[in-house]
Amino acid sequence: MSEFKLPDVGEGLTEAEIVSWKVKVGDTVEVNDVIVEIETAKSLVELPSPYAGTVLALLVEEGQEVPVGTPIISIGEPAAAAEAPAGDVAPAGDAPTADRSAGNPVASAPADLGEIDLSNPAASGGADGESLVGRMKADRGPMRRPRTGSASPSTESAAATQMQVQGAFSPGGAQSQAVVEADEPAVPADAPAGAPAPDGEPPRPLAKPPVRKLARDLGVDLAEVTPTGAGGVVTRADVQAAAEGVGSERSASAAPPAGAGQETREPIKGVRKMMAQAMVDSAFTAPHVTEWVTVDVSRTMEFVERLRGHRDFRDVKVGPLLVLARACLLAMRRTPVINSWWDEAAQEVVLKRQVNLGIAAATPRGLVVPNVKGAEAMTLRALAGALDGLTAVARAGRTQPAEMAGGTFTITNVGVFGVDAGTPIINPGESAILCFGAVRKQPWVVTDPDGTDRIEPRYVTTLALSFDHRHIDGEAGSRFLADVAAMLEEPANAMLH
Repeated sequence: MSEFKLPDVGEGLTEAEIVSWKVKVGDTVEVNDVIVEIETAKSLVELPSPYAGTVLALLVEEGQEVPVGTPIISIGEPAAAAEAPAGDVAPAGDAPTADRSAGNPVASAPADLGEIDLSNPAASGGADGESLVGRMKADRGPMRRPRTGSASPSTESAAATQMQVQGAFSPGGAQSQAVVEADEPAVPADAPAGAPAPDGEPPRPLAKPPVRKLARDLGVDLAEVTPTGAGGVVTRADVQAAAEGVGSERSASAAPPAGAGQETREPIKGVRKMMAQAMVDSAFTAPHVTEWVTVDVSRTMEFVERLRGHRDFRDVKVGPLLVLARACLLAMRRTPVINSWWDEAAQEVVLKRQVNLGIAAATPRGLVVPNVKGAEAMTLRALAGALDGLTAVARAGRTQPAEMAGGTFTITNVGVFGVDAGTPIINPGESAILCFGAVRKQPWVVTDPDGTDRIEPRYVTTLALSFDHRHIDGEAGSRFLADVAAMLEEPANAMLH
């Protein structure tokens, strides 16, 4: 039986939420079959199975957030799991032992690492030292370990008679956090729920390690919680309900606040949590300056209509955003400092030769900014295809972490929401961001070649450029914004760059 641990899917992520399981207990899976969809601090990611076999147990519930390295699914052969005697993974005497002289459980390293599966780094979490994580059976006989779901009595029996202890050792012998708490009494598998534990001790409530941690954080005694999970297992909802009950008892004498029960709270996690932290870091690190310009883009709208009828653009989405993106790339040739980054640690300004053009996209899970790599070298047709694919994947919530890494300049299109403009916050690791407002028909003063002014309805938009004023001064920021505006007012001006 093998347990797949939540891996680090990129960029040092430390936790993720189980969004949805793609398999259920009893299903047969092959290597690389998609088994679960998780949400990291950056995106939704589908994880493939590193093992082939039968799903014996789903160890984490949907909607639960767990740290990297946590076992999330058990895969193996039900018959083999049920018949395997305790101690068949590690020789007797090699199971972790508890040293309580210092007050903390300390596991000893197994003498024989040959039984540890090192063939799949992803299954061990991928962190330093994690490749030496062994899943070994305790030598104290069959133990009860609650599982989520069961396909058959034999599967349930196999899951219930396996008690595994995680001994995580770095090359220097340091122990990582154990999944099973060594200072808590074990409950024999044949003991019914609620039966006395050995030595006459009260039974240990059935709960998964993350639920136990939540109970400790909220100050809830699991022994006093009424379980609602299958098989008498205490769930996160049970703990949270108990915590609310404790809070209400403490404030029973106080009058309820006005509007009680009229609000809903949502946890801040995943993409929203990462976005919030990034925006705070940027806003209070880089001194932002924002400049605005209002432009007549009637000729750009005419150009867009001509492009839509061109045979090379019939299979891609063409809009004013495409022309704006191309204008930004051309304007950077005259003002390359826009495509740079302030390296605070080295006290250097890093000028980027490649433009990784980010497009901010609103998704149900928060704001993400995937980017087009090497956009400056693309033709207009190639850029249209790249933007089309990028935004479609982002809105579907399928953007991968690598697609959001390494951005150098960002465009945020608030015009799609009917908003005229805004003061955008610079994406961390960049030095400028351009806000594209709604394109509207408005009365506009048009000057004829003979100098006569007249008012007529024109397509007008507002651009707002925020830049890092530590190294981009007003002259550089103004020149870049003016060049972009000139190309939107008359696309033929692109020939000048």
